[in-house]
Amino acid sequence: MLETVILIVFAMIGISLLLNLWRLVVGPSVPDRILALDTMYINSIALIILYGMSMGTALYFEAALLIAMLGFVSTVAVCKYLLRGDIIE
Repeated sequence: MLETVILIVFAMIGISLLLNLWRLVVGPSVPDRILALDTMYINSIALIILYGMSMGTALYFEAALLIAMLGFVSTVAVCKYLLRGDIIE
């Protein structure tokens, strides 16, 4: 039962990644594109954790944590650049 649910969730997250990619390419403004990229980070983290659950190993959880930290820092840096025009003051 759990294997079937994991496959269904893989498909759903894959579809959401495609929709986020569409918003990233077509987005009407820069903040929409930043939000789409941030959401893609979250969806990729979910995919990695799901893959770790299906394989039964904890190694993928550390990779997901690393991607989460990089995603947060990059989103903050891009938003700061958009607001002030400079990242480091």
